[in-house]
Amino acid sequence: MPQHILVAVAWPYANGPLHLGHIAGAYLPADVFARYHRLKGNHVLMVSGSDMHGTPITISAEREGISPEEVATRNHQGFLESWQKLGISFDLFTSTHTPNHAEVVHDIFLTLRDKGYIFKDTVPSAYCPQCDRYLPDRYLEGECPHCNFAAARGDQCDECGKTLSTTDLIGLRCSICGASPEIRISEHFFLRLSRFSEQLESWVRAQNHWRPNVSSFTLRYIEEGLRDRAITRDLEWGVSVPVAGFEKKRIYVWFEAVIGYLSASKEWAKINGDSELWHRFWTGDTRTYYFIGKDNIPFHTLIWPAIILGYEGLSLPYDVPANEFLTLEGGKFSTSRNWAVWLPDYLKRYDPDPLRYVLSVNMPETGDTDFSWREFLRRNNDELVATYGNLVHRVLSFTYRNFNGHIPPLGELDVSDNALLSKARDTLDSVGEPLGNCRFKEAIKAAFSLAQEANRYLDEKAPWKVIKQDRDAAAHTVGVALGAVSCLRTVLYPFLPFSSENLHHLLGSPGSIEGAGWSFTFPLTGQALAPPEPLFTKLDEDVVVEETSRLGQFVMP
Repeated sequence: MPQHILVAVAWPYANGPLHLGHIAGAYLPADVFARYHRLKGNHVLMVSGSDMHGTPITISAEREGISPEEVATRNHQGFLESWQKLGISFDLFTSTHTPNHAEVVHDIFLTLRDKGYIFKDTVPSAYCPQCDRYLPDRYLEGECPHCNFAAARGDQCDECGKTLSTTDLIGLRCSICGASPEIRISEHFFLRLSRFSEQLESWVRAQNHWRPNVSSFTLRYIEEGLRDRAITRDLEWGVSVPVAGFEKKRIYVWFEAVIGYLSASKEWAKINGDSELWHRFWTGDTRTYYFIGKDNIPFHTLIWPAIILGYEGLSLPYDVPANEFLTLEGGKFSTSRNWAVWLPDYLKRYDPDPLRYVLSVNMPETGDTDFSWREFLRRNNDELVATYGNLVHRVLSFTYRNFNGHIPPLGELDVSDNALLSKARDTLDSVGEPLGNCRFKEAIKAAFSLAQEANRYLDEKAPWKVIKQDRDAAAHTVGVALGAVSCLRTVLYPFLPFSSENLHHLLGSPGSIEGAGWSFTFPLTGQALAPPEPLFTKLDEDVVVEETSRLGQFVMP
């Protein structure tokens, strides 16, 4: 029976373009996972959207002298273009700045308040007398009391990952003007997170399939004691608070953004003509997966589950396969220092599949990994081009040239033929099992082992030599090799959708790969091939020097 799979992907702040760290952290693994399950015949809903209301947007807007909505709308459009070019296959990529999202947030807010899980209290808030306003968390900096990182924010320390409150910071200062803010009392709404501590601990300890870093990180928070958290702030950009007297306050972005997974699902259902369709992905035996970076773990393993428990009737996360960080040439991605490879910039000069491949085979699943242009060049030329692309091109070219552009008939299979075809069939499982369990590096390496085996088979059989004496034997060999190639287009499709669809066309197969499903479909004898062309382009060594020289220099518009 097909499963219902919700693929919920982190909501990027719409304050600037995406870089490779974002892609490796959440968006590529989510897409690979979703494409695999679609091939398997499961019902997949993959949703996300632009986080339009975070203070990073208001900071960017003030620096540019335009409205937060203008900044967010511009970057949202940029995200949509990037997803299309990179092949990130969202069923819906929306934003938090929609009437639908506000409606869903208000419903959850009021329901939790009516059940006693949201309450009013006063909180010391930072007020900058020089800027003449209250300062949201992202406008505050100071020293982290836990790890002494000098530039911790008012909500979280990026160095140790601890969530913070404004008054926790040492040497508190305004990030805009540098002045020391005053602490004033302000009334806000709070989520009774502490009320869910026992339920959350019991639930988390039962998730034996979670990655160790996700479980340990989450349990550490619980063991240290969950604190009730303010869910409104003194700001006029964001989702309104549906309570009289709070007109100049807004719902905290960390509370409303996680609700976006649900609001996006409801929006998708309305777009598809059945406003109740979202229930299939949020109730019953559905499985929900949340693809995020490690800095967002507590929001998805504690805060969002607590909201779900309080609201009732919705499925808790089945898995939260949070990735570690991708570094760049040995250093952390840094927007301020422009130490980044910006996705729109990459896509102007290179094809999407090589990047998808390099990030997949080097995905930071259980530890930080590094992206370098030297490694990108090596993997593109030695693995994509030489191992996989060359295999496909020499088989298709030889067959097209020598057998009138059609797939020739097979003869009787020998031991080496059976070994290769057996490996092809087994590869569906050796790739599918880790893919279904979010082990992407293992899966793509298993797929490439079939390409390596097919290359060895061809070298051993040498049909380009055999054809001079035995045309039928050569035809048989390339027919078997085409069977392996056909399997590769399927198992590599989640990772390399563009080249896989191209290969599907080159093999003369009708329809799309998704229509064929997760199966070993042997090419039909007599099937007409399309004129062969290379799947990938070999890159020149100059790429390394050219691209590394851009780091820290090139500024995205």
